[in-house]
Amino acid sequence: MIELKEDSIIFSINSNDVYDLPFLWFRDNCQCDKCRITESQEKQFLLNTVPLGIKPVKALEAEDSFLITWEDSHKTIIPFEVINNSLQSRYPKHQSWPKNFIPKKIDWDSFLNEKNIALNGLKEFVKHGVIILKNAPKESETLEKLSIRLGPIHETLFERIHNVSVTGHVYNVAHTSKGLPPHNDFASYISQPSVQALHMLENECEGGESVIVDGWELIEDLREDHSDYFETLCKFEVPFREFDQENETYAEAPLIKCASDGSIESFRFSNQLMQMISPSKKGIKEFYKAYHELSTRVFDSKYRSSFRLHGGEVLIVASLRVLHARESFIPNGKRHLQDAYFVYDNAANNIVLLSN
Repeated sequence: MIELKEDSIIFSINSNDVYDLPFLWFRDNCQCDKCRITESQEKQFLLNTVPLGIKPVKALEAEDSFLITWEDSHKTIIPFEVINNSLQSRYPKHQSWPKNFIPKKIDWDSFLNEKNIALNGLKEFVKHGVIILKNAPKESETLEKLSIRLGPIHETLFERIHNVSVTGHVYNVAHTSKGLPPHNDFASYISQPSVQALHMLENECEGGESVIVDGWELIEDLREDHSDYFETLCKFEVPFREFDQENETYAEAPLIKCASDGSIESFRFSNQLMQMISPSKKGIKEFYKAYHELSTRVFDSKYRSSFRLHGGEVLIVASLRVLHARESFIPNGKRHLQDAYFVYDNAANNIVLLSN
């Protein structure tokens, strides 16, 4: 169905959904060889080359495509298949964790070498924000091999692949045997790493269970129960700093960031890196009320999952959604973890490549 209006075209394609789109949308999405670069499928038509008030002379359906003739005699063709593809969701939808949630475990070699296993693993990662790879090599620098599925390592200051043990370079609480409260790494960067892979090489110590928190579900509940707190946490900028003798990282940003449609994009939370807020900053009273409620929920069992990460296992978290933590441990054996960061977009986009 297609209907020409004064400034738009109403149409539907084999469904009950009806769309009313401006003439410029149709002209901008022309698929002809003059408007697209055929070798790369990139658009080369420039919207500014036609007037704002462009109008079609004729618009019709033919051979499973829209055919539109414009006043300048250009003929636009848009196959229905192209429009249908644009209506499909590119990635799986995010899902809240079920009760007593434990991350799905996937064999390391299968994830790296078997297309279907990798595809299902990445879909699970996007849905729940976390997976565990089991039977990984217990060798240093193994995380480099994840680039085939997660893209290249996202380097930060300090180390390309971080070593976490009580005998290494101590620049934060993770390098001690103390408990590590829920957080995501490098809140001290405006653009935080969006994926973190934590590879347990050896874990012979007593204690030290891993903890993860579904931060997005927590925030959605907070929005439902205390919309005023939610709005405060979306606007109030908080300072974070991580440093040692050779490195300095510092950022001021809100704890919650949302997309234009209101959906949550990131949750920034790190008690250990949070700095003193300037006494001159407006809104501190309102912030601390909201922050107290948020902090209380971070430790609520509803949002938490606890398990032991064994040697040869890799915990992978979507770190702008999932906070990670560690219980305290007794250093009565070997415990060595390596972690590195990746880019969420690269991991999610691999779903499309593996689906072809």
